[in-house]
Parts: sequence; C-alpha cells; structure tokens
Amino acid sequence: MYIPDIELQSAAAIKQFQEKELQHLLGYLRQFSPFYKEWFAKHDVQTDQLRTIEDLRRIPAVGKEDLQQRNWDFLCVDKSKIAEYTTTSGTLGKPVIIPLTEKDLERLTYNEYISFSCAGGTDEDIFQLMLTLDRQFMAGMAYYSGIRKLGAGVLRVGPGVPSLQWENIRRIQPTTIVAVPSFILKLIAFAEEHGIDINASSVKKAVCIGENIRNVDFSLNILGKKITDKWNIQLFSTYASTEMQTAFTECRAGKGGHHHPELLIVELLDEQDQPVPPGTPGEVTITTLGVEAIPLLRYKTGDICQYFSEPCACGRQTIRLSPVIGRRRQMIKYKGTTLYPPALYDLLSGMEDVKEFVVEVFSNEIGTDEILLHLHPVEESEDVDRRIKSYLQAALRVIPQVRYGSMQDILKMQFPEGSRKPVKFVDNR
Repeated sequence: MYIPDIELQSAAAIKQFQEKELQHLLGYLRQFSPFYKEWFAKHDVQTDQLRTIEDLRRIPAVGKEDLQQRNWDFLCVDKSKIAEYTTTSGTLGKPVIIPLTEKDLERLTYNEYISFSCAGGTDEDIFQLMLTLDRQFMAGMAYYSGIRKLGAGVLRVGPGVPSLQWENIRRIQPTTIVAVPSFILKLIAFAEEHGIDINASSVKKAVCIGENIRNVDFSLNILGKKITDKWNIQLFSTYASTEMQTAFTECRAGKGGHHHPELLIVELLDEQDQPVPPGTPGEVTITTLGVEAIPLLRYKTGDICQYFSEPCACGRQTIRLSPVIGRRRQMIKYKGTTLYPPALYDLLSGMEDVKEFVVEVFSNEIGTDEILLHLHPVEESEDVDRRIKSYLQAALRVIPQVRYGSMQDILKMQFPEGSRKPVKFVDNR
C-alpha cells in the first residue's frame, strides 16, 4: 500500500507544505486567470500579502454560480493545451465544463492511484468498473487510469445489467467492484433469484461511489447494512467532485475520507464563511493545488460535511471528511423540520415495503417547501399504504405526499436521458 510521505507528516509540516504551494497558486492565478485577476481587483485582495492558510479568509469565497456563469473566464491555458473536456453532472443547474491539460490528467491519475491504494488496493487486485466511462464523466476515466497506475487489472463493464456483471465476476474473478451502492443491492437481488452464492465469489471489496453508505458517526447506514448483511465484503466510502479533481477515500479503518494535502487545501465554512471546528457541519470549500487548466481558489462546493483531525489508525495525519450530510442548495424546510435528501434516502432505503423511490420537492402556493415521494411498493394495498405512512409519521412526525408508481415509472424518473448516475432527488422549487 502506497502512502505519500506528506500524508504521514505532522499537521504543522503539512501546513507549511501547503502554504508554499499556495504561493505558487496565487502567482499563477494572478498571471493567467481572467476571473481571479478581476476578483482580486474587485475585492482589493493584495495576493503578495497572503502568506498563511489563515490569510485565505481575506479572499471572498467563489460559488458554483460564478463557475456556471463565467466558465471560460476561469481557464488559465490556451485551448490548444487542452487534452480532455469533462463536465459536471448538472445536478444543481447548468453543467460546468472542466477541461484538463495533459498535466491535469496526470494529476488525476495520481489522485486515483493514491485513493485506490488508500482503500487497500494493490497490483494483485482486479477491479470491475460498474459505471459509465463516457458522457464526459471525469470519474470513470480517472478510476480507469488510477487503477492502471496501481498496476492492477481492470474490467470496464459499465453500468447496470446484473447478468453481465455476474458473468464477468464468474469468468474473470475480480477482487474489487467499483459501483453505486444501490446497484450493489440489485446485484445481490439478482444473485438470490438465480442461485448465485455471492459469498463464494472472488469479490472481497467494494469501492462505493455517488451515495452514502455511512452515517456521520461512520457506522454503516441502512444502505451499507443491507449490503453487508447479505454479502461479506468490505465497503469503502468515497467523496469527490468534478471541480476539485480530487477524491476523499476511506482506508480500512472506515473512519472518513482521507484528505490528500498535496492536491487540495480544504476548509469547512459556516453560513458566515467562518471556519467550523472539528465535528461541526460546514460547507466544503476547496483550493486546488497543481491544476493547470481550471484551478480553483476558495470554491464552495455546496456540500455539507464534518471533519475530524485526530491521526488515523492507518498512520496518516491528514484530516478526514464525514459522509456528505447534504447539499446547501438542497436543504428542505418542511413543516418546521429541516431535512437534507440523504436523510430521506436512508429512511426510504430502510422500509421493507418500498422497493424504489424518487424524492420530489416543490413550492406550494404560499411559497413553502412540499415533499412528494414517488414510491414503488412491494404491492399496492391498503395494508402496505398504511404501514408506509405510519413509518413516515413516526420518523418525520409529518407525512409527506405519497404517489405510487410502477418500477418502470420510477426507473424512468431515476434515469432521465443523458443521466450518468441515478437521480433520486428532483428539485422543482
């Protein structure tokens, strides 16, 4: 298992390293970034006076709207230097184009190499990728190149089709799968229907992408438990975004995604843009290091997490991030209760009477939030309806609107045309 030396250093040594990298970044942005040159002038930021991580707070943070509206003003290189064009998924509005130079692609490969290594991957592993590698999806390409750098074998099977996944597992004997956790449940269901002994398979680990498998205290959530109750595999949680071009991946201790300080400065900020202490929810705000095409300085991701700073059992001294509690723009205020979609997903995943779901939120006639749950139940009956509504009442103290639909109806909502990952939250406010 490879651990970069900087990640084993003291917090003070890591800070010193990052402050040196920050100087390079500020000089680079001052010289090449149309957006940040204007940003510094507009806010009277004297970048030559910024020396420490704490000095970053003198620069107003940048939001997703800035990147959406002025995408190309963030570009620091001539378009002739761009090797690959990727985009964000567009979950929160217009997708952002994130181009990468050859150097950025090398950085991305390194990021996934150390991330898979963090999750216990070695050159003896075979990884089965159950996700898209097209549609301008940065992560699929990154996983593939990182696994190749690790020296491991890789199967690019793509998303869906449980029969094809199991056929490849049977014939090629992969040790690790990379998949969305809710799809792993579909693999388990297919195996049960077709008499496949999943615990006799070659698969021993799953790197989970796109959905939480843990609670904030790092215990497995309902989705994580549903997988491990049936399948004796170790789950590794990940958190990343296209804009940061960096991943936070768990080690075997399973106590949060490790920060790679050579790639990213990370702050967690409250609603007044002040740093929060460990164990307190804050918005993940990132400053990329070593990015050439679209480097970002104090970029607010919209994701709410907590961080933990005590050293990890694996030896790394870096901070660790909790699972995503929610996205700031997706917060729901419902009849006096504040909710984030992941809490609703966890609730619905734990209901034996619900097989699939989509959460829709819209504004009612007086401008407050309403929730409509689109559910595919085990069967449509008064008994099932009563059990579902009693469960919701007990968990939420209020009952959202419920609309039952066929599995085909729900899957059509989850996979709109062009979607790269399942859509479980529809915000129509």
